[in-house]
Amino acid sequence: MYPLGKQFEFSYDLTKTNDKMVLKGKRYRFTVLTERLIRLEYSTSGTFVDSPTQLVINRTFKTPEYKVRQDPQYLEITTKYFTLTYLKEQPFIGNKVDPMKNLKITLNSAERDRQKSWYYGHPEARNLGGNMISVDIPIDKRYNRGLYSLEGFASLDDSENKLLATDGTFVDRERGSVDIYVFMYDKDFASALQDYYTLTGFPSMIPRFALGNWWCRNVTYDDKTLWELIKKFEKKKVPISIMLFDKDWHIRNVDKYHDLKSGFTFNPNLFKDPTSTIEELHKRGIKVGLRVDPGGGFYPHEQFFSVAAESLGINGSTIIKFDPLNPRLIDVYLKIFLHPLEGIGVDFFWNDYNGDLNLLNLWSTLHYMYMDSTRNERGMVLSRNAIYAPHRYPVLYAGSSEIGWEQLKDVVLKQINAANIGVSWWSHDVGGNHGGIEDPELYLRYLEFAVFSPILRFHGARGKYYKREPWAWDVKTETIAIDYLRLRHRLIPYLYTESYQYHKYGIPLIQPLYYNFPWIYDDKLYRNEYYFGSQLIVCPILEKKDTTMNRTIHRFYIPDGTWYDFKTGKKFPGAKKYISFFKDEDYPVFAHSGSIIPLSNRSDYNNTGIATDMEIHIFPGVSNSYTLYEDDGSTNLYQRGYYLKTNIDYNYLKNNYTVIIRPIEGKSGVIPDKRNYKIMFRNTKHAQDTTVYFNEQPVQALCGVDGNDFVVYIKDAPTVSQITINCKGQDIEIDAVRLINDDVKSILQDLRIETYIKEKIDAIMFSDISVQKKRIEIRKLRKKGLSREYMDLFLKLLQYIAEV
Repeated sequence: MYPLGKQFEFSYDLTKTNDKMVLKGKRYRFTVLTERLIRLEYSTSGTFVDSPTQLVINRTFKTPEYKVRQDPQYLEITTKYFTLTYLKEQPFIGNKVDPMKNLKITLNSAERDRQKSWYYGHPEARNLGGNMISVDIPIDKRYNRGLYSLEGFASLDDSENKLLATDGTFVDRERGSVDIYVFMYDKDFASALQDYYTLTGFPSMIPRFALGNWWCRNVTYDDKTLWELIKKFEKKKVPISIMLFDKDWHIRNVDKYHDLKSGFTFNPNLFKDPTSTIEELHKRGIKVGLRVDPGGGFYPHEQFFSVAAESLGINGSTIIKFDPLNPRLIDVYLKIFLHPLEGIGVDFFWNDYNGDLNLLNLWSTLHYMYMDSTRNERGMVLSRNAIYAPHRYPVLYAGSSEIGWEQLKDVVLKQINAANIGVSWWSHDVGGNHGGIEDPELYLRYLEFAVFSPILRFHGARGKYYKREPWAWDVKTETIAIDYLRLRHRLIPYLYTESYQYHKYGIPLIQPLYYNFPWIYDDKLYRNEYYFGSQLIVCPILEKKDTTMNRTIHRFYIPDGTWYDFKTGKKFPGAKKYISFFKDEDYPVFAHSGSIIPLSNRSDYNNTGIATDMEIHIFPGVSNSYTLYEDDGSTNLYQRGYYLKTNIDYNYLKNNYTVIIRPIEGKSGVIPDKRNYKIMFRNTKHAQDTTVYFNEQPVQALCGVDGNDFVVYIKDAPTVSQITINCKGQDIEIDAVRLINDDVKSILQDLRIETYIKEKIDAIMFSDISVQKKRIEIRKLRKKGLSREYMDLFLKLLQYIAEV
């Protein structure tokens, strides 16, 4: 036992299960936790575990409905979802002929082909995985197991994991015992995920600033170059929320020690007054993170080394080796080396320790660093994943990835598959980290994907030819990149609300479309699509563009219902496959009918706090309701009721829209007393009759049209009152159905060919003749001067048209 601190303590009251849920013999114990989840224990000594483990911190479930049939030899447990049969007191493993001889659990599925059985040692070959340490560290296949399986069941083996004492230190468990949790959910994966979060802890609530743009480069910043960088961001009006310093912030070369990875003292040759530097960053709304790697140990030149040596009772000139399983050393690491850095304003740490490729070492370090970060405010650590309950330890660092299109595909699929183990807070290096070829198109597609990901974090390798700064590119690339970085900060009200849903109710920000449409997983054209929160879907672009048409030819699937392109408002009827042609500045993000998406109406500054200027996008088609969540974004006061939920109700009638904005839960004073609103009714013409009320008092509002959207501006609206907006008019809804002809006209418009040939191509492409005859007529234009390159382009377009 070692008194690490209250933030590390665990309660055994949460891990002891109600006896009504337990069936027990001399060597076995089964605990029916829910109708979908059962715990299986086998111990030759008859010793069973009720304490928390690395994986499990709660077993206090409500008693589920289940039936038991048994005699002295056999036991049968039946719930709505499964039936377990067991030959009492026998080891769970059967034999080669019948692996289910002693124990099996069968799905009680309504579909005969899904009435499959799990048994001890089942290969679970159709488990889609999702867990990883990082992209640059391989993982044993046995750890790459998620909860989502096409078979409808999955298991988590807790047999070898350490136990946690009440003070938070580790305890070894009985060797050779079996402790497994089996999830038998059939098609109800959402409920299985809720069971998993209840068992292992719900996802952590991250600080609001983590949702902004992170900046990090493996370069040597100092007092001069840091402020040159910050001023450049400010001049370009590019918002950043985090300045994350890589390894060069600390002393790396001293006496006989060179190129040190470990370091906990600011290098005075780079930063003369780090406290003032951090204060100035904070004034600009920028949080500060530091990369630390305790794996190399603690060196005598560190500012507080003598204090640490004295505390450990060792020679004051000896390097202190790092041992993440030694609670006294962990205590010294946290209190003597990290806390002083927090004392001068450092907001969080990037734990770049890889555990010496030992998962227990990595988990121990990450666990203690994260738990320690929660002692005063909301905790956060950036770290590689230590496999066990990774959703508890935000934010996960995906490692150092190479630059390339194939790597982008890998990053996207890994982020989507992480949902299979309940994880949303993965962060990847925007643009890739090292190697490869710096390509503006690849850079933009990485960045656009990152904008519609839970975390957006730049990180590039050392070297003057790596280009991560938007202004390092050509003007077009720079302009597009800056627009998307501004959009990211505008999305924070939506992202923060969805992160609360993830924390409170276990609804991940990222959910693959293949959850609802399993066929998608086997189709590489569509399997990378995902839901992004409750209102959007994203269909990532992962291929290079066609240089002739200067567009990316992109195939995607739109699910049931009606969806709208988030940027253009184009309408896409659902349950269909599409081909579209995307410019560099466009990205396939879609909002469903009735989507309500709250954004900040300011994007040119770093502040990620509560928006005083709110922009709400509302898409037509159906009525909907969205609850905006807000709190101070950094402390744990929200747990004591210091938050505000604001309901946005949209009542849709054709040519008559009503929006009601009103607080429904929480405390006043959490958000500003007044706020400016910009309500954007998407795909809507000017409404002839618009009224706005604060409670029952009519007020003046400015109305206008922005492209295909009708906009209502409301100034100084009281945030604790009810705001009602009603818009009426004749035929105000724009039926902007996406047509492939529009894409073809846009491509034709941009091509650098003679105008009279464009006219001839237009006449052919949009005529009523058959596609085959159009091909013949296009080929004839070779004699009129149409190049072979452009002829092939329009023949290709005709092929796509034929597919629609």
